[in-house]
Amino acid sequence: MALVLISILSWQVNARDYISHQLNGQELNITTTEGKVRLWAISEHAFEVLYFNQDKKPFPSFAIDMQSISKNKQNFVTVSNSQNKLTFKNGNLTAVINKVPFNISYFNKDQLLTSEKSTFKNKKSTPDFRFTLTDSEKLLGTGERVLGMDRRGQRLPLYNRAHYGYTTHSEQMNFSIPAVISDKKYLILFDNTANGWVDTGKTQVNTLQFEAMGGRNAYLIIAGETYPKLINNYVNITGKQPLPPRWALGNHASRFGYKSQAEVIDTINKYQEEDIPVDSIILDLYWFGKDIKGHMGNLDWDHNTFPEPEKMIKDLKSSGVNTVLITEPFILKGSKMWQSAVDNGVLATDAISGEAKTYDFYFGHTALIDVFNKDAKHWFASVYNRLADQGVAGVWGDLGEPEVHPADIQHKLSDHNDLISTGDEIHNAYGHEWAKLVKNTLTEYAPEQRPFMIMRSGFAGSQKYGMIPWTGDVSRSWDGLKPQVELSLQMSLLGMAYTHSDLGGFAGGESFDKEMYIRWLQYGVFQPIYRPHGQDNIAPEPIFHDEETKNIIRKFIKLRYKMLPYNYTLAYENSMTGMPLMRPMFFNDESNSALIDEKDQYFWGDSFLVKPVTEAAINSIEVDLPKGNWFDYFSDNIYQGNQTISYPLTLNTIPVLVKAGSIIPSVKAVSSTQYYSSEVLKLDYYFDKTVKLSKGHMYEDDGNSADPINNKQFELLNFEASTLSHTDQLTIALSRSEKGTGYSTMPQQRSVELVIHNWRKDNNKVLFNENMLEQQATLKSLLLVDEGFVYNVHNNTLTVKIKWDHTDSSITVLK
Repeated sequence: MALVLISILSWQVNARDYISHQLNGQELNITTTEGKVRLWAISEHAFEVLYFNQDKKPFPSFAIDMQSISKNKQNFVTVSNSQNKLTFKNGNLTAVINKVPFNISYFNKDQLLTSEKSTFKNKKSTPDFRFTLTDSEKLLGTGERVLGMDRRGQRLPLYNRAHYGYTTHSEQMNFSIPAVISDKKYLILFDNTANGWVDTGKTQVNTLQFEAMGGRNAYLIIAGETYPKLINNYVNITGKQPLPPRWALGNHASRFGYKSQAEVIDTINKYQEEDIPVDSIILDLYWFGKDIKGHMGNLDWDHNTFPEPEKMIKDLKSSGVNTVLITEPFILKGSKMWQSAVDNGVLATDAISGEAKTYDFYFGHTALIDVFNKDAKHWFASVYNRLADQGVAGVWGDLGEPEVHPADIQHKLSDHNDLISTGDEIHNAYGHEWAKLVKNTLTEYAPEQRPFMIMRSGFAGSQKYGMIPWTGDVSRSWDGLKPQVELSLQMSLLGMAYTHSDLGGFAGGESFDKEMYIRWLQYGVFQPIYRPHGQDNIAPEPIFHDEETKNIIRKFIKLRYKMLPYNYTLAYENSMTGMPLMRPMFFNDESNSALIDEKDQYFWGDSFLVKPVTEAAINSIEVDLPKGNWFDYFSDNIYQGNQTISYPLTLNTIPVLVKAGSIIPSVKAVSSTQYYSSEVLKLDYYFDKTVKLSKGHMYEDDGNSADPINNKQFELLNFEASTLSHTDQLTIALSRSEKGTGYSTMPQQRSVELVIHNWRKDNNKVLFNENMLEQQATLKSLLLVDEGFVYNVHNNTLTVKIKWDHTDSSITVLK
C-alpha cells in the first residue's frame, strides 16, 4: 500500500501561500492557496494546528479530551497582521505565521521553540510534518522503545506491535505514542492514529518529522516552564488518569496461566499460608478453554475446569482477593460466540464483500471485534456486564494492538458519523477505543466504584480511561530487566504513569534464576503496579520458591503494603496534575541536560531515589546522588549528595535512598487492602540540620468510591517540619486540609507514631500542643501508653507517640 504522508505541502512543488484569515474566538482560521488551516488556542499553553484536505472532512481526533478542554483556562488571544506575517498570541505562547511561503514558527516568552520546515520535496508532492531542531536539542518520548532516554537520531515506526522476548534494544513495541518532548520544554503530539513514522533527525539533519499513511492532518504544540508543568499541560488536553482503586496498588497473583478452579484456590491459600499479602488473582486464557489455541472468543467459563466460578469468585472476595479475567478482541470462527458476533454485526469487515473479515493468526482462524462500531460496543459490553454480575472485579485486555490487524480491514466509526476507516488508518487507536469501551461499561455497571483494567496497547490520551499498561512479553532474563526503568519513565512522561513490567520476566527461561528473580521483585516495590507474571514453566509467584527467596520477597511485598499511604498519595498527585509516580533524575535539576540520559535510576515520588540491581553476582553498585544528604532506607546510613557512591549490596536489599528532610507516612502491613486502615499512622521524618523546612502530605479516601476528589470525599493531611536557626528546637506541625469533607471510613482520630531519624540529642523534652509528654524507657513500654516518647541512642532515633484528633497540632522537641 502506498504511503500517504501527512503534513504541509512543500512550497517548491505546490507553494502554500496565505490568502486571508479570520479570528473566531480561540480559533484562527486561515485560507491558503492549498486549503484551510486552523490554529486553535486549545489551552493557555497550547495550539492545535489542523490542515484541512480539500476533498474531505478531517479525520477525528482520538487524543483530545473535550471534557478536559472545557475545564482549561483560556487566554484572551490576539492576532496582529503585517505585510509578511500574522502573529497569533496565546498568553506566553505565540505562533508567527509567515505568509509566503506559508510557514509557522512557535515562541514561548519570545524564545523560539521550533518552526515548521517547508523544504521537503519529492516526486509525488506527498505531504508530511517537519520541524526544526537545534544541534544540541534532546528529545524524549515516542512511547515504548528500548533505545536510551534521548530519542534523537532515530527513525521509528508509529505502529503498535508486540515484540516478544525483547531485551536491551527494541525500536517497536506494543505502545507507540506519536509525541516528543524537547529539552527546550515543548511537546509536539502528532494527532494521528495511522500507520506511520517518526524521524528524530536520522534522515535529515536537525529535522523532526512525522508521517503517516492517512488519518488526521494535525498536530499539537504544548509549552511549559518545567517538565512537570509541561506534563500537566499535556494531560489537561489529553485527559488525566483517574485515581485507581487502592487494591490496584497491592500484590497481584498472575501467571500464564491458572488452568483450573482448584489451582486458583490452592494458589491463594498458599499465599495466605506463607503470610504474603495479595489483593487479586489474574486469570489468563485458560478460564475459557483448556488449551492455548482454539478457544479464543468463547468469552465464557470452561465449566469442566472451572465448575463453580461464581462461588470461587465469592470465596476469594471474602478473603480480600479480587478476580480479574483476561479478554481478547478476537473471535475465532469455531468459538462459542462466533455466530452471535456475526448475527449482531460485531466484527470488522472485508472491504469487498462487506462480510466479517477472517484470517489466520497464532490462536486460530479469526475475525476482529470492531470496537469503534456501536453495535460491537453494545455486544462486547454485554459480555463485561455478565462477568461483572458474576463478581469479576477487573479486566485484563490483551492483544489489543491488535496483534494481527489487516491493513485493509474496515472499521465503522460510529461516534464519528459512521466514518469508514481502514485498519491502517485507525490501527494505533484500537486499544485506546477498547479501553474507552471497558471504562464506560464498568462505570455504567457500577457507577459508585472505580474500574480496574490493564492493557498493553493504546494511544496518546489512553490514561483518561484508567488504562494501566504493562511493557509486554519481556524476556525472563537480566537483559529483560535492564530496560524496565527506561520504559516506565518514557511512558510516564506522556501520561501513562502506571506502566509496569511483568515482575520476574515473562518469556523463556530454562531454569529458575534466583538472583534475577529476587532483584526484579525488589525493584517492583517501587514501580506503579506489583504483578509477578510469566510463563508457567517457572513459577512467577514467590510462594512456590525456596525459603530464602520467599523470606526476602515477603519482606518487600510487606514493605509495599506499609508504603500504601505514600504510594496512594503519589496516585492522587498523578490524578490531579499528571505527575508521574516514577520520576526521571532530570526532574531534580532541569538545567543539567546530561541527566536526561540517566535510565538506570529514578525517583519514586519526591522522597525516594531507587536504583534497581540489573547485573548478577555484584557486591556493590554505583549510585549517582543529587545535591543534599541522602539516607539509606534500610540502614539509616547517611550519604553526602552531589557525588557518585559505591553502594554495598547483599541479596536482601537494593539501593533505596531517602532525601533528607522527607516525611514518609506508612501503616502496618495487612494481608489485603480490604483490611487497610490508617487509623494507626507512622511518620518517618529524616532530620538533617541543613534542611530548615520540610513539607509533606498524605491523601486518603475509602479506596474505591468513584470520583472522590470531585465529590470531596477525601482527606488531605499535611505535615511540616521546621527548625529554628539558632536553637535546637524542632517543630512538626500536623493539619488536615479543608478541601475534602471526609468519607464513611475516615478515622475520627489517629494514633500517630513519629520517628525522627538522625536525631543525635539524648536529653530531650517533647511537647504535644504545649503538653509535656512523658519519656518511656523502651519502645516496648511506649506501646503500652497512648502518648509519650523514647530515645534510642543506638540508632539515633526519637520516637514520639500521640493521639491526634485532626485539629491543627504540633509536636515540639526541645533539648
